[in-house]
Amino acid sequence: MQEYSSKLLENAINQLSKLPGIGKRTAIKLALYLLNQPIEEIDIFTNAISSLRHQIFFCKHCHNISDQEECEICRNPHRNKSQICVVQDIRDVIAIENTKVHTGIYHVLGGIISPIDGIGPKDLFLNTLFEKIEKGNINEIILALPTTTEGDTTAYYIYKHTKSISNTIEITTIARGLSVGDEIEYADEITLGRSFINRIDFESSILKK
Repeated sequence: MQEYSSKLLENAINQLSKLPGIGKRTAIKLALYLLNQPIEEIDIFTNAISSLRHQIFFCKHCHNISDQEECEICRNPHRNKSQICVVQDIRDVIAIENTKVHTGIYHVLGGIISPIDGIGPKDLFLNTLFEKIEKGNINEIILALPTTTEGDTTAYYIYKHTKSISNTIEITTIARGLSVGDEIEYADEITLGRSFINRIDFESSILKK
């Protein structure tokens, strides 16, 4: 077991190494880097992290992150409220927004159906999505979910449930310009943008398989 000359340094290293993709060596490097920064800069850094956890909201409408109860996208009067893009998580919202091709709003599921991982429909924000659909103000549901078995299962579940509520809503899915298994957040903006613009009818995508 490695020993450090300072318990405070050891504690910082241990905490940093808990971050995704940060091993012990990188944690040491980061801790020593922070140690050499001006105290004012460290205070700004730590306050930003603390505020992120204590003061951030999740939008009451779409479950996206927000500084208020309602996110900026849902508040924007210029967004098309009748067009909902359904995504797995917040990272997908960021990726799609970077393409600047979606003018509607979002609905963040908070995951995808995965029986192996013990995640079922009740573990996702599906009820609030279906509640929006039942209000009758939705024209199109865009399913922008991963091209995996779990993603396809979730998309089909939403498709079937939506059709049981209304047959007039158009249900589309982004074109399969992404490699099978690729996650939306890792797609480059041009590929993702084209996939979004060239989206196809979801029922047609099922028949092609």
